[in-house]
Amino acid sequence: MNATVRLSFGPTEVICHLPKDGAAQPLEDARRWLDDRFVAYECEPLRALGKVLTRDKLIALAEAIGAQGFEADEALRADFARAAATMLGSESVHIDVDGRQVSY
Repeated sequence: MNATVRLSFGPTEVICHLPKDGAAQPLEDARRWLDDRFVAYECEPLRALGKVLTRDKLIALAEAIGAQGFEADEALRADFARAAATMLGSESVHIDVDGRQVSY
């Protein structure tokens, strides 16, 4: 799997790459990783619908970690890229944190 996740924090961008030799991740493992981090970073749902959408989890988690958090931790960038790409079924993802949008 070769995935690239571009995170936009206003004028700051962070690129998360998963190298070509990075192993694909089962969907359930990606979901568990995302859910665990969502709770660990004490993220709040973006909408009051009761159900938290994957896109909303990715945005909230990216916001909680922040540009500096991603820049400081290469393993976190790779894990986030792997989980985002697996959950969205795409090897190219853009998360606009300030704009609250995910495209792929």
